[in-house]
Amino acid sequence: MDTGKPCTAIYPGTFDPLTNGHVSLVRRAAMVFGTVVVAVAGDSHKTPLFSLEERIAIAEEVFANDQRVLVEGFNGLLVNYVKSRQANVILRGMRAVSDFEFEFQMALMNRKLDRTIETVFIMTDYKWLYISSTIVKEVAKHGGDIRGMVPDRVRERMLARYGLGGAPQNGKEG
Repeated sequence: MDTGKPCTAIYPGTFDPLTNGHVSLVRRAAMVFGTVVVAVAGDSHKTPLFSLEERIAIAEEVFANDQRVLVEGFNGLLVNYVKSRQANVILRGMRAVSDFEFEFQMALMNRKLDRTIETVFIMTDYKWLYISSTIVKEVAKHGGDIRGMVPDRVRERMLARYGLGGAPQNGKEG
């Protein structure tokens, strides 16, 4: 995919929490695109466990050693954010057929809003098929073991947030 110029892919999501599935997808995408921007959405119909600032900080920690990955927060329409970054690729992960309908609708709407923006789907690695942020939160909330499903720092913060040990609950590192 050598176009002679670097290509930036925008990977949007709430990342609440960032899972090992997300991390795997970003690292694999970084081998294809020059830069991957993990675009942490502030606007969401979901009630997040972590604030936007915390989710950005967590993602920055996880990808701190990868120069190909940038982390930013955004609000509003995704296509407007993509244009503001002078990018034209939206990256989306697909776990199973159940993801397809929603992702397909979103891709078509984004294409309707801006025909210069393409959505590229990358299949999850098979070992992360069953992982979703929602499921991980439910398991952690009820004291289940989420080791190996999220990066260690994310696990510590989640356990602290649920009052089960780990980092300080206010989200600040000690």
